[in-house]
Amino acid sequence: MAKQEQPGLLIVEIGGVRGVLEGHVELLKKHFHLITMKEFLKKKERLSEKIKSVLIYECRPVIDRELLQSLPHLKVIANSGVGVDHLDLKLISSFGVKVTNTPHAVSDSTADIGMALMLASARRLVEGNFLNSFHFAADWLGDEVTGATLGIIGMGSIGYKVAKRAKAFEMKILYHNRNQRKEEEEQAVGARYCEKMEDLLQQSDFVILVVNLTPQTHKLIGKRELELMKPTATLINISRGAVVDHDALVEALQNGIIKAAALDVTNPEPLPRDHPLLKLKNIIITPHIGTATVQATRMMTEEAVANIQAVLNGLPIPSEKLSEPG
Repeated sequence: MAKQEQPGLLIVEIGGVRGVLEGHVELLKKHFHLITMKEFLKKKERLSEKIKSVLIYECRPVIDRELLQSLPHLKVIANSGVGVDHLDLKLISSFGVKVTNTPHAVSDSTADIGMALMLASARRLVEGNFLNSFHFAADWLGDEVTGATLGIIGMGSIGYKVAKRAKAFEMKILYHNRNQRKEEEEQAVGARYCEKMEDLLQQSDFVILVVNLTPQTHKLIGKRELELMKPTATLINISRGAVVDHDALVEALQNGIIKAAALDVTNPEPLPRDHPLLKLKNIIITPHIGTATVQATRMMTEEAVANIQAVLNGLPIPSEKLSEPG
């Protein structure tokens, strides 16, 4: 009996800066016939008939109308990661193609980076790392996280895991979300709901952003919001760079409107070398490494595989991403 041909999976490349990690290739090959963009562009006429799915890794390959029109049998685009702001969901849906993401794989690692940034900023670890001689402790006084008030903007799976970690630090937890969590979920982490984001900003010692980037959250934190924060407060962003107005943030950090900021995401990524944020001492910037762990990247690939297989086999999709109404 002839072996059934594996469905074609389009990927940008294997290895490299934005390619599929080499350690994950064997996992993918168990289920799919891998086709790189380079191969596809060379033999488009023959390979376009074979491709039924696309795996997006580090926002590549770029999905546009031209690519969608060239893949007549495409069923699903599987994004490796949570955010899909780089995908035109309405356009993709108009071709009858499903979009999936991997929210379960990344929640722990992203929550961890949020806590790491908060602790590093509070205790001035990055500034202290550049010392080549000991200074008096008084020169490096930081802030204690224990007992401080943490405001979480966006209480989805990642935000809730941040709250779980913050509870262990005996922090007071406020949160703002489109929908209030169930009472038992709030009680489990000791979180209090703020219907108005302004109330959270005014009360928090640390504000952490954990929202999806949408038209509604673009520049969610601007001049007005920063001025509502305490002058002793720190802003932490582990969502998307465009959620924060960078010009307003520079002004706030320079003029003492807030004490500090810690960002795992910027807009653009990376920032230009001459960007004002890079010249400030009261900021920490990491290169979007929230999901950059051995465990998370492996789980992202496994979750993407499960999503693709569900679509191709007509089964319930674990993590489908639907376009916003309107």
